Amino acid sequence: MLEVKGVTKSFGTGDRTVTAVNNVTMAVPDGEFAAIVGRSGSGKSTLMNLLGALERPTSGMIFVDGQDITRLGRGELVQYRRRSIGFVFQSYNLIPNLSSTENVMLPMEFAGVGKDERRQRARSLLDQVELTGGKQHRRPGKLSGGEQQRVAIARALANSPRLILADEPVGNLDTQTSGTVIELLRSLAHARGTTVVAVTHDLSLADRADRVFRLQDGRLQAAGGSGPAPSAAGAEARESGR
Repeated sequence: MLEVKGVTKSFGTGDRTVTAVNNVTMAVPDGEFAAIVGRSGSGKSTLMNLLGALERPTSGMIFVDGQDITRLGRGELVQYRRRSIGFVFQSYNLIPNLSSTENVMLPMEFAGVGKDERRQRARSLLDQVELTGGKQHRRPGKLSGGEQQRVAIARALANSPRLILADEPVGNLDTQTSGTVIELLRSLAHARGTTVVAVTHDLSLADRADRVFRLQDGRLQAAGGSGPAPSAAGAEARESGR
């Protein structure tokens, strides 16, 4: 589903160049829940921006479903982000004056989906992430952090993307709520066949991932775990914190 080949991203002003991502090669199959683990400044957020086509690499290739997204033009990139990727952020990034349902409807409006279909699908998606009843009509300020993240996940699913990118998705949540959100993301991968890649420093998330990639100073150090056994992923995640 996702294949990264020799990707490097450098930033520079004048005589100073910083390489945030350095010759990274990795792959994530269909329907897996993968974690990218690293300390602050390790390059994991830059790598996430590259996977989401928010930035272009200095060199290398990124394939999603066999398509090299580094070769897409500006208009094609807009369509790629709109149709193929769902984003989940640590700070939720919900529109404060819209209800939960309206927040989930918004990406479908940009995709040209009719209003009745948008509303019906938004409600169905909120049901799937177990935000039900009157909470679907509440604005974000009237929801808990965990509930807001459920809305954000439903919104990420609005246009049926093949790939969901989650940037510190449980960073603002307590331990119990974090576990619930992690299991929700994991079930999306396994039950729906949606590939989920999460950037995190949270070892509990990495412990439950199918595959863990560890970044240090922009370089991929190792990958651990594949399939249902979480222990290999957990060992890799714990190693990253040493």
